[in-house]
Amino acid sequence: LNELAPICDRRERRDLAQSYRDEARWLTGMLELAWDGDWYRRAYFDDGTPLGSVQNEECKLDSLTQSWAVLSGAAQPRRAERAMNAVRAHLVRRDAQIVLLLTPPFDRMAHDPGYIKGYLPGVRENGGQYTHAAIWTVIALARLGMGDEAMELFHMINPINHMRTPEDIERYRVEPYAVAADVYAHPMHVGRGGWTWYTGSAGWMYQAAIQSLLGLRRAGATMSVNPCIPTVWPQYSVDWRVGGTR
Repeated sequence: LNELAPICDRRERRDLAQSYRDEARWLTGMLELAWDGDWYRRAYFDDGTPLGSVQNEECKLDSLTQSWAVLSGAAQPRRAERAMNAVRAHLVRRDAQIVLLLTPPFDRMAHDPGYIKGYLPGVRENGGQYTHAAIWTVIALARLGMGDEAMELFHMINPINHMRTPEDIERYRVEPYAVAADVYAHPMHVGRGGWTWYTGSAGWMYQAAIQSLLGLRRAGATMSVNPCIPTVWPQYSVDWRVGGTR
């Protein structure tokens, strides 16, 4: 809405532009009502019961709403940073080298969250690594200027790093050259890759690497560089081909 409003201005549709801005302000105010104290809630059931709240025994914390609090630019900056701190504290599993979508997984809760509960706890979206969301976490951390941790999580998601030893290969069990849509967190299969040739997260991972970490962006005829890299990197170089030009 905020991006469309200036287009309406240029087309002399100022009434429409103002309605978009008013709607964006209203939405932002409503979204802040979902603040749970340390992070943003995921959703509400029909009876008003929250999901993704400290009140829940299952799915207390969900990464999606925290990452998009940052990426949308709508959340209060202090709350957005606090929400990402919750993700860093509770959803990053360094022992298994995965970034969880939510915790704890759905299992026995009375309210029905939908098909996600059909997966076993710790499998795919139900408390495993859902790679789309894991990459949004990387991008959100980069947006906050946390280059060290953003790169750490990027390496954690990178499939080649799940195949460096025979033990890693036995655990991961899928291709090292394709981004897995999900990685299991179930205790019997922790670190095992799921669907590999069926995901848009490969495209998101490319964007995270080029745009968010190396900071290289192109908009029409304009190129910009705004990196967020680890502090231990003294420099980096990029060979970039645009049309016939290198």
